[in-house]
Amino acid sequence: MLQFRLAVGFLTVFPMAPSGKQRMGPARAYFPLVGLALGGLLAGLDFGTRQILPLPLVGALLIVALLVLTRALHTEGFLDSCDGLVGGNSPAKRLEILKDTHVGAFAVIGGTALLLTKWALLVSIPDDARVSLLVLFPCLSRFGMVSTMEAFPYARQEGAGRAFQKGKSRWHIISGAATAAVAASLLFGVGGLLLVAAAGAVSLGTACWIARMLDGMTGDTYGAVNETAEVTVLLIGIVLYSFVSDLCQPALW
Repeated sequence: MLQFRLAVGFLTVFPMAPSGKQRMGPARAYFPLVGLALGGLLAGLDFGTRQILPLPLVGALLIVALLVLTRALHTEGFLDSCDGLVGGNSPAKRLEILKDTHVGAFAVIGGTALLLTKWALLVSIPDDARVSLLVLFPCLSRFGMVSTMEAFPYARQEGAGRAFQKGKSRWHIISGAATAAVAASLLFGVGGLLLVAAAGAVSLGTACWIARMLDGMTGDTYGAVNETAEVTVLLIGIVLYSFVSDLCQPALW
C-alpha cells in the first residue's frame, strides 16, 4: 500500500503520499492502476453531466477535470517539452530551456493544439464506447510512460523523474503491463489489447526521439509522453470502434 500511496500522491491531487524520502521506483507498478481510477472518475463525470449539458461543454469539463485531478502535471511537462525540444539546438541547451519556468511560443502553440485535439476526440467518442475509452485512456497512457522509464536513461543528475530510477525492477513494468492488458481486454475486448500495443509503441517511439535530442529523458518529457499516449489511445480507440466494433466489445457487460 505504501507504493500505491506514493503513486497516487505523485500522479494526482490527492494527498496520499507519506511524508519523508521514499524509493519511488516501485511506485511505477501502480501508475496504470492510478490511471484507471482517474478514468473512472472521468466516466462518472461524463455520465452525470451528459444528462443536463450539451456534449461540447461536457468535453471541455472532462479536460478541466483531468487537469485539476492531475495538477496539470503531465500537461505542464508537455508544454515545457515543446519549448525545450523545438527551441534548443543542442542537448545542453534543450535541458537548460526545459528548466526555465517561463512559457514560450512553442509551448503556447503546442498546448493549444494538444487541448483542442483532446477536446475533439472526447466529444467524438461513440456513445456505446464512451465508458470504456474514458476509463482506459488515462490508464494506458500511464503504462506508456512507465515503459519509457524502464527503457531509457534519465538525462539529469537530479530532478523529479530521477526518483523513479531508484529501486526500480523489471517486475514493476511487468506488473503495470498486466494491469493495463487486463483492464483493456475487459473493457474493450481484443481492441483493448491493440490499444495497449499502440500506447506502448507510440510512447517508446516518442521517447526514442526525445532521448536522442536530450541524451535521455526528464520528468517533463515523461509528461509529454503521457499526453501523446492519451491522444493516441483516444484516436485509435475511436477508429477501431467505428470500423471493427466487433473486436471492441467489453467483457464486463
